[in-house]
Amino acid sequence: MDSSRIIIKNMVCPRCIATVRDIFMKCGVVPVDVRLGVVSLSSPLTEERKGLIRRRLEDAGFEMLDDSRMKCVEQIRVGVIEYVRSLETQEKVRLSDYLQDKCHREYSALSKLFTEVRGMTVERFCILQKVELAKELLFYGELTVSEIADRLHYSSTAHLSSQFKDVTGMSPSQFRKMRDGRLTSIDQI
Repeated sequence: MDSSRIIIKNMVCPRCIATVRDIFMKCGVVPVDVRLGVVSLSSPLTEERKGLIRRRLEDAGFEMLDDSRMKCVEQIRVGVIEYVRSLETQEKVRLSDYLQDKCHREYSALSKLFTEVRGMTVERFCILQKVELAKELLFYGELTVSEIADRLHYSSTAHLSSQFKDVTGMSPSQFRKMRDGRLTSIDQI
């Protein structure tokens, strides 16, 4: 991987992107681009600057990854999150094709690596992400369970309910009634 691309673990949202961009800027480095999990630079960092940025990132709850396997696993993780949260992408392409394009490797190799490192399949991780998004949508109460199932591209409300219950131990309706803040931070999944 190019040394002017830095892989950052635990970036999960636009606020994370802004925070990471700010850390680089405060360390005197102007990123070319900052996306979930990746900071692109115009040139490689000096070891001194890299160490400073690494410490500041860790203070903010992020981690700069150096190991190529871990970098790839983080790209897969971020790719799944992006995929689940992008309705347009889900309508156009399968998850396996999306990850192959994002990581520039065969899906079977990506899937094997992810399972070895994370102890779960890519598909299971995708289900956990979809259920977490369903929990968010239920928590805010703006959509029906049927609308949520449709939005998340489930074949039916029953399919969403089955996966939701498998992950959380309760039905979507039971979860909505509780509304006790049982949302899980994406980086904790």
